[in-house]
Amino acid sequence: MQRAASAFAVGDFRKSEELCKAALSMRSDHLEALSLLGILNARAGRVEEAAVLLARVVQAAPINAVAHNNYGNILRDLRRFDAALASYDRAVKLEPAYAEAHHNRGRLLSELNRADEALSSYDSALKLKPNYAEAYYSRGVLLHELKRLEEAAANYQQAIAINPQLADSHYNLGNVLRDLRRYAEARQSYDNALAVKPGFAQAYNNRGNVLQELGRYEDALRSYEHALAINPDLAEAHINSGNVLQELKRPDEALGSYRRALRLKPGSELLLGGYLHTKTLICDWSGVEGETAELHRRIAQGRLAAWPLTVLALIDDPALHRQIAELSAKGDDPVNRLLPPIIGHAHHDKIRIGYYSADYCNHATAYLAAGLFECHDRAAFHLVAFSFGPDKRDAMRDRLSTAFDQFIDVRAKSDREVAQLSRNLEIDIAVDLKGFTRDARPGIFAQRAAPIQVSYLGYPGTMGARYIDYIIADETVIPAKSRPHFTEKVVYMPDSYQINDEKREIGEAVSRLSLGLPVSAFVFCCFNSCYKITSSVFDCWMRILTRTPGSVLWLLGDNATAATNLRKAAEAHGVDSRRLIFAPHIPVAQHLARLRAADLFIDTLPYNAHTTASDALWAGVPVLTRCGESFAARVAASLLINIGLQELITTTEAQYEEMAVRLARQPSLLAEVKSKLVKNRRTSPLFDTKRFCRHIEDAYTQMYSRFCAGMDAEDFRVQKRKQAQ
Repeated sequence: MQRAASAFAVGDFRKSEELCKAALSMRSDHLEALSLLGILNARAGRVEEAAVLLARVVQAAPINAVAHNNYGNILRDLRRFDAALASYDRAVKLEPAYAEAHHNRGRLLSELNRADEALSSYDSALKLKPNYAEAYYSRGVLLHELKRLEEAAANYQQAIAINPQLADSHYNLGNVLRDLRRYAEARQSYDNALAVKPGFAQAYNNRGNVLQELGRYEDALRSYEHALAINPDLAEAHINSGNVLQELKRPDEALGSYRRALRLKPGSELLLGGYLHTKTLICDWSGVEGETAELHRRIAQGRLAAWPLTVLALIDDPALHRQIAELSAKGDDPVNRLLPPIIGHAHHDKIRIGYYSADYCNHATAYLAAGLFECHDRAAFHLVAFSFGPDKRDAMRDRLSTAFDQFIDVRAKSDREVAQLSRNLEIDIAVDLKGFTRDARPGIFAQRAAPIQVSYLGYPGTMGARYIDYIIADETVIPAKSRPHFTEKVVYMPDSYQINDEKREIGEAVSRLSLGLPVSAFVFCCFNSCYKITSSVFDCWMRILTRTPGSVLWLLGDNATAATNLRKAAEAHGVDSRRLIFAPHIPVAQHLARLRAADLFIDTLPYNAHTTASDALWAGVPVLTRCGESFAARVAASLLINIGLQELITTTEAQYEEMAVRLARQPSLLAEVKSKLVKNRRTSPLFDTKRFCRHIEDAYTQMYSRFCAGMDAEDFRVQKRKQAQ
């Protein structure tokens, strides 16, 4: 019996099978014919029949290593793993120089998550057969799974050097290079895979992903279209088309792509959440209640059905928020930590703080935090910005680039490289300003960028990650009853957890007429993104408009489809759709100026106004909120408490509706609230940037002191300072 195909394997599949059967009809113990027929059955999907045939071969030739190897392959296909491993072990014992058996043994051990043993088997195969391209390929697959990306890339490259026609090696090399953020090289690898195998739909799909990462959205869409032309049932390509259509501001088409993916592969990770987010983005509430219940059910079953931020906007349940965060964080936490544990740096006279963000530009986070970065005490703290977002040369980027001791663009670096750079710079405290928001890089923190790692500002909820030590919050956003739903130790700030920049400029006053608003009407407004507007919130708003004749509702014009759907919904409530007025996106100083044309900002639930609430309060517009259970549902209440407007915090829909109507019907009451807001705006803690900065510095100092003393992270409260210093 030979290792390669024998004389029986000539011609096509059917002819080979006929030759084997003819041979066996003449001699039933013809081992080569039995073996080949077993292999042919396996290739035809008749695995049980193959196992019976190959078992006869092993029984008849118990000292034949090839027979045991072939039988091991069939047993592996049948998922009889212990028996398969025994067959491979027998093969290599009989013939220690049998490279293919060592390789197959390694593949099985890899499936069994016995990585070290698998790598040892691959090494044995390669020692015996140095030009064994398939073994290099398999080794690369395992190293990629272990997130040992550079080593995986080297193994794929070695496989390609031996055999350039291995399309899968080119393809998998592209996947690794993408994970390493070497996008141009990744694209070339996918192109190489397609040159070898033009009908490789998945290569077109992943090529589109790289183009999307490069911001080449139209090119990415064309690549997905190529993939779907080859395989219309490739759910991943439909999902990715939906993602890129979102980037192109074509949500209606994105929704169609997600629907097609749901029909093909309804259980895909993140898909149901992406679909629901897109529906809410265009205010299409048809079926959302039932679909949200299904989302809840899947998460409760331990399935990663949505990006955590999506869940915050749909379901007010801190326990569920922790569960989806833990599911997401699990995917970022390496099986084997690639960088060794941090023992600790030498004590620094200045505590080294790293702030990590993709939003060092005209973005809500930067608008809030710019003053914080500028106010830090440089005699006590050394600040480093790690920027992994677009290189936007706007006014905010120019301002922030000088607000740090070091400003480092790490867009092109992998998570491991950013973490290693942080260690090289001996960062003491790494502050993640992104969490689970757009363009987040939690993998940096999974690699341990610093001895102390903190979640702050960007994501209003737990990260559910063992690699985040602290979350900065306050007593309102994380009350005692919610504490069990956070995996981090909580640092309680004495005032609101949210930083604000007291230098924010407000543009020149504009008239209502120029904004398209009625001059004398009561103007309710909400400038939250449309995905925060739920069906129940909108129903309440329509009741408020019905009870306050002549009033209007001023909203952000996120997209044309949302505006159309909201107008239709208003008419369905018996409210003239012309009473809904949509405002375009404009520069922030101009936006703050136009906000002053509103009478009252009315908030959303379960995802409150955050930066948008601060915008309104800074512009002198009162904010009416309804306080929920989760962090995201309690932010506006935190802001109102710290500007002394607790009377605008409600806890039920009925209270919220009644207060909105009272303020609209009683001009004197509204005037009293506005007067109080104007007075408190300059004296309350909410907009005292320096005071907040001193408090967060006290928090950092306490974290650092605990670490230096060898103490574990624990909850603590920052003591209130009397005034900014």
